[in-house]
Amino acid sequence: MRNIKLSLQYDGTRYDGWQKQGNTDKTIQGKIETVLSQILNENIEINGSGRTDSGVHAYNQVANFYTKNNIDLEELIKKANFNLPNDIVIKAAEIVDESFHSRFNVKGKKYLYRIWNGKIRNPFLERYCVYQMENLDVNAMKIAAKYLIGEHDFSSFTSLKGKKKSKVRTIYSINFNVNNELIEILFYGNGFLYNMVRIISGTLLDVGLGEIASEDVIEILNKKDRSFAGYTAPAKGLFLYEVEY
Repeated sequence: MRNIKLSLQYDGTRYDGWQKQGNTDKTIQGKIETVLSQILNENIEINGSGRTDSGVHAYNQVANFYTKNNIDLEELIKKANFNLPNDIVIKAAEIVDESFHSRFNVKGKKYLYRIWNGKIRNPFLERYCVYQMENLDVNAMKIAAKYLIGEHDFSSFTSLKGKKKSKVRTIYSINFNVNNELIEILFYGNGFLYNMVRIISGTLLDVGLGEIASEDVIEILNKKDRSFAGYTAPAKGLFLYEVEY
């Protein structure tokens, strides 16, 4: 039995998220499992490093699966990419220790959120950025972001309901890269809750528009109540950027 680790990229626009679901065949996991099962002549189930929501993209998703087949990995990649939809790509494959699990062994993740901030839309980035026509105060957004760095209870910044699961996470850094109209925000942490990056991004956008003061983020964080934070920013601007092990 071999444990194979995959590195993946995908455009999530056409899909109902990563996780396989019984009511739709439009999931990343489902598409990959179908193709691998056909190639390897086995019932293949893959484990992803985490779920990405409907419409969310990935530069570097990681998954693993077990197989008895001894197929050459380069041949596996070639056959899989030939049969997968054009918006899903396997970049690399390697044999890893039998105990490796792509989700349970994660030590850190990076997510990228992209904003097009210009008077005119960019049609070439429409599927990969949220568009904001009004000028954003990036300096105010940077100040607000600093208050979120460190270990906190992020209850105000998740759509996750219930009290059983801990909502404490650590954000190591939030970095901004501004290239003319394109604003990119890179989040690095030990893990992220459901919709956490999108809600933080929506809150930072509200700060950039002057609807929320930078310092108000401290109070929002302390309230531990989703209703106090900003809106959930659109999925299309979000990318799973990197997974650390």
